[in-house]
Order: sequence, then structure tokens, then C-alpha cells
Amino acid sequence: MDRFSLRSLSKLDARKQYHIKISNWFAALGNLSDGKDINRAWENIKENIKTSAKESLGLQELKHRDPWCDEECLGFLDQRNHAKMRWLQDPQQSNLYNLKNVRREASKHFSNKKKEYLKAKIDELERK
Repeated sequence: MDRFSLRSLSKLDARKQYHIKISNWFAALGNLSDGKDINRAWENIKENIKTSAKESLGLQELKHRDPWCDEECLGFLDQRNHAKMRWLQDPQQSNLYNLKNVRREASKHFSNKKKEYLKAKIDELERK
């Protein structure tokens, strides 16, 4: 998931550039006026806004607050988010069961990673 650098909007040049790009996209979109497929129109609008923001604002660099969080943890987070989205889109009992299992596994993994990290820090401090 991309996060845009919204702090760039406080700069007048970046704000004007973003405004111009969005205005141009919507002007071009108004000329097409394909009212038959609303889903396609929405996807087009969404992609145009994302593209304009990426070009004019740039992406925000994500900070890792937890030093024990690695790529494996991010994989668990992604897996948990996908399971939640599946359940929200289709709230069947099987999707809820899957979500609970994924949450349990992710929590277990995070807890173990944090314990390992803290144990290593304690050992490091005791050696000094």
C-alpha cells in the first residue's frame, strides 16, 4: 500500500502541481463520459488520483517503530489484512474462522519476535 507524502501539500508549488494534475484528469474524464459502466469509471478516477499524487507529492517513507519487526512480520500483517478484507466482503462463518486463525498466528509470531528481541537486548546489556 502506498502512502503519499501529504506534508508536501503544505508547500505551495506542490499543492498547485497536484491541483493542476487532478484538474486535467477530471477535464479529460468529463470528455469521455462513459456512464454505462460505473465501476470502470470509478477505477479510472481512483487510479488517476493515485497517479497524480504519486507524481506531484511523492511517497512517504514508512518508519519502523519496532526494531523487532522484520519482513516476516510484515508478511503476517499483510496476511491478516487480506483475511479481514475477505471477511468484510463476505461475512461467512468460514471467513470469520479463517480470520481468527490468522490473527492468532500473527499474534503468536509477534509475541515470539518481541520476546526474542528483548531477550537479546537483556543479554547484550548484561555482557557490558
